[in-house]
Order: sequence, then structure tokens, then C-alpha cells
Amino acid sequence: MHTQWESLANEHILGIAPYEPGKPIEELERELGITDAIKLASNENPLGPSDRVQKALAAALTTLNRYPDGSGFYLRQALAKKHGVGSDQVILGNGSNELIELLVRTFLKPGDEAVVPHPSFVVYPMIVQAAGGIRVMVMLKDYRLDLDAMARAVTPLTKMVFIANPNNPTATIVTADEVETFMSRVPDRTIVVFDEAYIEFAMGPDFPDTLSYVKQGRKVIVLRTFSKANSLAGLRVGYAAADADATALMNRIRQPFNVNSLGQIAALAALDDEAHVLECVRMIEAGRHFLYDEFKTLRLKYVPSRANFILVDVGRSAAEIYQKLLHEGVIVRPMTAFGMESTLRITVGTPAENRRLIKGLRTALGKKGP
Repeated sequence: MHTQWESLANEHILGIAPYEPGKPIEELERELGITDAIKLASNENPLGPSDRVQKALAAALTTLNRYPDGSGFYLRQALAKKHGVGSDQVILGNGSNELIELLVRTFLKPGDEAVVPHPSFVVYPMIVQAAGGIRVMVMLKDYRLDLDAMARAVTPLTKMVFIANPNNPTATIVTADEVETFMSRVPDRTIVVFDEAYIEFAMGPDFPDTLSYVKQGRKVIVLRTFSKANSLAGLRVGYAAADADATALMNRIRQPFNVNSLGQIAALAALDDEAHVLECVRMIEAGRHFLYDEFKTLRLKYVPSRANFILVDVGRSAAEIYQKLLHEGVIVRPMTAFGMESTLRITVGTPAENRRLIKGLRTALGKKGP
């Protein structure tokens, strides 16, 4: 009898459901017989890369026969200068996802606990389980991370705590005061991971300065990305800031060419392109308020957002509305996997895309126009 592959696999991964990406838009259009579909499902920036980035990429195409800079020297130097840390405190990743995997593989041993909010980014519990860690899931409170409950969940076995701020899929934040209280309760042996993928859309006087904890020498790792406000999701460039000893340990298992040449070049060009980020942030903010007004007209409940997406309760089966929207050429994300049976996560698009969404929603919900 042949040995089954499953019996040879690492037992920690057997209970993990594989990530199921959506179909390419072109394939969806072919299957449904529609055209000009819009994707509002993955929290992407609806605007393409800036002119500065596109010019930098075009100039680099003739050098692609060479391997990338394995250390990301110039990008790390620029990031360090921007954030006021040492370049040895910055580590690059193939998006934030790889950095989450790196830090878990570096610091979490089988049997160690990791406190994870729920619902939140699906990669946290997935990677913890794959490493043989124990996932301590803490439910949100009023769609926000419950930092008090998360602090109470910390035990002598807790190696790591994940804080998505803003949180995905709820687009809510925890404030500077709440984080300060939480940090005062966390023992020094516990690593606190702040995942700030959507920070540019959330900035305000109430948003915490988590890099200050890094500069104080706390056991803190701050994750950020060029995928969202910088419009570079397709190039997969993320980075982490932490104590130099922490990044040195993570670098021991980081693949030497984990961030490709074009990704590094584009990120470096995008880093100080504040005009592009400001344009994106302003467009998203205007789009949020437009959608709020339309959701109210449709009598749909929603969670006020501090990101580039909105959690919307459609009051009936989200899976059903999702399918109906597909036939209208609008792709969103149902939250049934999180147990939120009537909820959709909808990315804020361009003004035209937002109007198309509302038109599709009216049809899907069986409601007449205004």
C-alpha cells in the first residue's frame, strides 16, 4: 500500500484550511457573460502607481538579468531615515505576510501561546498553528479589538500578541490611550506585533505612535506595507521596524532575495511621493462618506471605517447578495468565513466604482432607485 501524503505532513498544518483566492476578473467575466467588472474585494488601492514610480520601474527593466539587492540596502536606509530608526532595525518582506511568517518562525516555539484577535487578519492564526503554537483567540467588542481582554489573556506561556490597527475586516482602530494602557500591562517577555497596513488612512491625533515603543527598546515589532496607500500591492513589499537584535534573528531565516528588484525600486520611488498618498487618502475619505450616505438611504448598517474598506450588514444572506452582485459585475467579499452571515466587506473604490457598487446593491437588494 502506498504511503499517504497526509501521513508524511507536519501535523500542525493538517487543520489549516488553505487560502482560497478569488478568480481573475477576466475569468469571472467569461463565466458570467459580463464585461467591465469592478473588484472591491481585496482592499486594494483603486488608483495605479504614481508617475514617479512608473518612470522608475521603466528605467529598471533593462537590469532584470541581475539578482535583487539581497539586503535591500537603499530602501532600508531610506525607511530608517524616514522613521528615525537605525537601518539595522528595518527588515524587508515579500509583503507583510512574509514578515508575519518570519517573526513567528523566529520566535514562536511549539507550545508557545499567541494572543490573536477575532475576527482579524486570517494569516495570524494560520501561521501560529503551522508553527505548532497555541492560538488564544480573543473576540472583538463592538467591532473593535478588546485590548483589556487581550491583556487578560496573556499568561506565562504567551510569546506573542497580534494587534491589527486598523483591524481587518472591521476597519476600526484602537487608540493611543488604549494602547498605552495595554502596553503597561504586557510583560517584557511578550512580543507585541502592531500590524499597520492601513495606517495612512487612519492617521489622527488618537492614533498610537507605535514606533516610539521600538525606540524605547520594548519588545515591539511594527509592520507596514507599500501595498495599500502606495498602490504597490502587485509588487509585494512590506517592512518591519524592531530592535536590531530582533531583526538580526529574523534575518537568519529570511531568504536572501525575498523582495524583488522592481519591488525595491518602486517602493523607494513611492516612499516620499506624499502627493500620491495624499490624493489616495482624500479620495478614499470622500468615498467613505459617499458610501455612508448611500448605505443610510438603503437602510443598511455599517461600521464607521478608519481604512479603505467598510464592513456592511446587508440584513440577509451575504453569500446571496455577493452572488447577485457578481452578476452586476461587482466583486466584494462576504464575511461568512468569520461567522458574520449577513456582512460584506467592501473596498472603497473610485467615485465611478462607488456609484456602480450602489447601483448593483440596489438591484441585488431589490430596492428601487432614489
